[in-house]
Amino acid sequence: MTDSELKSFLDEKVVLYNNTDFIESDPVQIPHLFTQKEDIEIAGFLSATISWGNRKMIIKNAHKMMDLMSNAPYDFVMSHQETDLERLDTFVHRTFNGQDFRGFIKGLQHIYQNHGGLEPVFSQNIKRDDLQNSIHKFKQLFFEIQHLNRTQKHISDPLKGSAAKRINMYLRWMVRQDNKGVDLGIWKSISPALLSCPLDVHSGSVARKLGLLTRKQNDGKALAELDLNLRRLDPIDPVKYDFALFGLGVFEGF
Repeated sequence: MTDSELKSFLDEKVVLYNNTDFIESDPVQIPHLFTQKEDIEIAGFLSATISWGNRKMIIKNAHKMMDLMSNAPYDFVMSHQETDLERLDTFVHRTFNGQDFRGFIKGLQHIYQNHGGLEPVFSQNIKRDDLQNSIHKFKQLFFEIQHLNRTQKHISDPLKGSAAKRINMYLRWMVRQDNKGVDLGIWKSISPALLSCPLDVHSGSVARKLGLLTRKQNDGKALAELDLNLRRLDPIDPVKYDFALFGLGVFEGF
């Protein structure tokens, strides 16, 4: 199909999937539970961190994370005592365990206490008109404090060749203002034009079938190629097409 036909096809799929019906089967529902900015961004970050594997299990365990923090994530991050962290030891989602959860709580506290919060860290480290350097810098700052080496693997680094799917998805949630009730759009200091598509097996497979992606691996180079092509379709809101690619792959078996 021609570029205009492809754009029309994908735009129709965006309308189909970028609506509140999407929320009930997606971990984006977790940050929607909250109204305070810091609660939303912490709940979103932790939920995105464990977003791999079975989607029902992801959502179940993300709810469990919130319960373990008494459904007050920002207050827990900033005000916890060491004894409060003991309750996290039972948590496990695939390879993310209670010790990792402890490390993430301390890393988040460090970000808010010493670096102004999550949004400033990402907004102040943008280079080359995308957010991949911001992700790299965030990981550096997050792990400035003492931590277990094993915990570092749960935040990907795009400058080391990763597509960083989960954190790019998180940034979509926080930055993109879709007015459809799915993405929360609470970070106003970052342009949605800078977002990168969360690249995974579903979106990658569909993108290749549609000619949007030629590289076989779902890595950082593939992400750059996909971003370039999606920005040609819509330079202002390129990651709206994540809904189309994901929906075609997961819900339609395209």
